Amino acid sequence: MTKTAWMTFNPRCGTARKTLAILEEEGFEVTQRRYLEEPLSRDEIAHLLDKGGMTARDLLRAKEPLARDLGLTQDSASDDEILDAMVEHPILLNRPIVETQKGALLARPQDEVRRIL
Repeated sequence: MTKTAWMTFNPRCGTARKTLAILEEEGFEVTQRRYLEEPLSRDEIAHLLDKGGMTARDLLRAKEPLARDLGLTQDSASDDEILDAMVEHPILLNRPIVETQKGALLARPQDEVRRIL
């Protein structure tokens, strides 16, 4: 049986490159989604959240200045507001997000990906 994985990918991100290397070393065929060039839809993000048991806040790239500027780092920001902002501004989506048959997660640090291999 072929092992497959899907991941959000930014070639400038060292963690994403290291995560990809782990997946390939473990024999996975990886589909890369360059999410800054081809943003994820709200439904795609919601699927990943559901499959990984995560909230939108779990995937928010809180260090991104835009997250603060939009008020998304405040406790009062709802998951719906965060999700809408991620769809409109893909830079707010933390990475890499990896999905395998065993689940989905934010692979930060990169060795976290081993939990779903």
